[in-house]
Amino acid sequence: MACINPDGTLTPTALQVLKAAEQPKTAAELAQAVALPLYRVRSSLRELVGSGFLKEEGERFVLTEAGRAKLG
Repeated sequence: MACINPDGTLTPTALQVLKAAEQPKTAAELAQAVALPLYRVRSSLRELVGSGFLKEEGERFVLTEAGRAKLG
């Protein structure tokens, strides 16, 4: 399930994940924070990292400036 729409906007799930990542978290911690299955969060994380909204630092995901801008 895509978390970035064709027009570049983010789905509600993607926004939830970005907001939860305001403090660095692991994929499991993010899944718990947004109350979604880990497999769905991992899919979103791959897309958000690939688009530059998050970056990986070790096992944690960190919000980038581009990600902060999406949260407005």
